[in-house]
Formats: sequence, C-alpha cells, structure tokens
Amino acid sequence: MNSEFMEALDQIEEEKGIAKEILIDAIEAALISAYRRNFGSAQNVSVDIDRATGAFRVYAKKDIVETPGDPLLEISLEEARAINPGYTLGDVAEIEVTPRDFGRIAAQTAKQVVVQRIREAERGIVFEEFSSRENDIVTGIVQRFEHKNVLIDLGKVEAVLTPAEQAPNEVLKPGERIKTYIIEVKKTTKGPQVFVSRTHPGLLKRLFELEVPEIHDGIVEMKSIAREAGSRSKLAVYSQDENVDAVGACVGPKGIRVQTIVNELRGEKIDVVQWDPESARFVANALSPAKVVSVTIDSEAKIARVVVPDYQLSLAIGKEGQNARLAAKLTNWKIDIKSETQTIQNELAKINAGD
Repeated sequence: MNSEFMEALDQIEEEKGIAKEILIDAIEAALISAYRRNFGSAQNVSVDIDRATGAFRVYAKKDIVETPGDPLLEISLEEARAINPGYTLGDVAEIEVTPRDFGRIAAQTAKQVVVQRIREAERGIVFEEFSSRENDIVTGIVQRFEHKNVLIDLGKVEAVLTPAEQAPNEVLKPGERIKTYIIEVKKTTKGPQVFVSRTHPGLLKRLFELEVPEIHDGIVEMKSIAREAGSRSKLAVYSQDENVDAVGACVGPKGIRVQTIVNELRGEKIDVVQWDPESARFVANALSPAKVVSVTIDSEAKIARVVVPDYQLSLAIGKEGQNARLAAKLTNWKIDIKSETQTIQNELAKINAGD
C-alpha cells in the first residue's frame, strides 16, 4: 500500500460516503487475520497504517514480566528496555514483526476489504431507498421466473412477486413493464430483498393517486377500497367541495382515467361509488350498478337490509355473490338483499302467522 492507495480511500469517502477511518480500521483488522492465517502466529499482534503514506507495520504485543513463561506473549524487562528504555514492569511492549513479504498479502487484503465495504455501503443505500418506499408503487420490468416467483427488475434491485401476490389469471411475460406495490423490504446477507404485490388494495389506491389530480391534491378523498384482484374492485370516494363530483373526477372524461387503471390491472373491473356519511345511502351506493329501493339499518346486529326491484336482484348480488360481497367489505356492513316480491311475501307471511 502507498500514498496513492490512501488517496483512493479519500475519493471513496467523497463518492460513496464511507468514512476513511472506518475503512482503515477494517483494513487493519483484516491484516491481523491475514498475518495469523499466513504466518501461523499465536502472538497478540496489532497493525498500524500510516494515514499519510499508507505504510503499514505489524507489531507483536507482549506483557513485560520478570520471568517470561510464554515467549510469544511475554518478554523480560531487560529485553523490553533494549527496544524502548521507557518500558517498566506491567507495560505491554510493542515489537515490530512485519514480515518481509507481507506487502503483497496486505495489498490483496486491503483491496478485498474496500470492495466488500463498498458493496455493503451500496446495499445499505439501496435498502434505505426501498424501505422508505414500502407501501408505495414502483414500475419494473419482468425479468424471469423462479419456482413460481416472478422476478422484477427495479433498476438497483430485483423485486420478488410471490404466487400469493400475483393476480389470478394474469399472465406476465419477460420484458414487460408493470407497476407493483412494495409490501416489504428485508435486509439479507446478499443485500436488500424487495417483495411486491399485484393484488394488494394499496396498488389500486396508489394508481388512483397517480391518475387523478384531485386525489393527489386532497380535493377528493378515498374513503374505502374493496378488491378481488384480477376480477373486480370497488372504491368509495368523497369530496368536501360541493362543486367537485368525486366519482366523476375519478372516472374522468369519457371514463379515460379509470380506464387507464383498468388497463394497468389487465381488465379488472372497477366500480367508483359515492361515499356517504349516512350508512343507508352508502350501502345503496356500494351496490352499484344495481338500483336499490330501500335500505334498513340494524345498528345492533350491524346488518343492512336491502330491497331491490325483482329484475335487479341478480345484478345486486352479482356473479357468485361478488357484488354483494364487495359492497359488504367496502361499507363494513353485513348486507341482506331481497327483491320487492320476496319482501312482500315475507310481510304477508308475518301477517298470516300473526292471525
């Protein structure tokens, strides 16, 4: 090592943000290990690197005693004073033992330490960058498939899209650009590991924030989201400003805003409905596109009893109960849907039972 190497450490400190002293301390520790490994010494040694020239020296540390027992660890006062007249009993003498051919080993070791520390620092920077973006949306390129996982290139790191976070029936192809939602960032020995999702409701939320300026600016508020990824979602929105149509803002002119999000989610249907502080009206809105005749709220049982026209019953319930299920999740009410005919029949049955 020489002065050029020390200048290189200065440059690394400036460019990578790794303190020069931290690197030198790490190099000194690594050189101690290298010395013991290559010269089989059981001595207690230290390494000193000159901060200006880069020159290094290896010192054996020995306790100064009257009668040395182990020559590798102890030295007599007479021998110690031959090195430095100022030594006294109980001191630790430092005796230079730098091997003649240790320079090559030292240079290799120093290089390995610096490369390793740079790699660790870069991993740390990437970890900090992506951990601060948890619960955010990122755009990446589908790279490859491993054991049903999809690996997505985010530039500085590869993200993992596990089978549980993949939308049903969504077929991804290598080279394809997709948006994903960061759900977790882990620190591992191989660097940061980023886990993303295509099914999380947060993905839908972030997509609307990107696409709808009124949401980004806080004029329109997203109150709740219910999602069955790859199939259908419901979003309840509200605006304090009476002059702003919250639903219209999210749908956009000729449906262009919501259609952009539908395209990103590969055809997932999205119902944008008006949130209402009055529970009955909110439940009725949540069952859109079905028309509702009436909603009766049972606060104690947390049930909303809904009556719809006969021809709207199947639409209100939805295929395999999906529309009613999403509406219940969106409103946080258990929803009991009946047609007008069923309601009338139930009332007549009650009357007859009373007779």
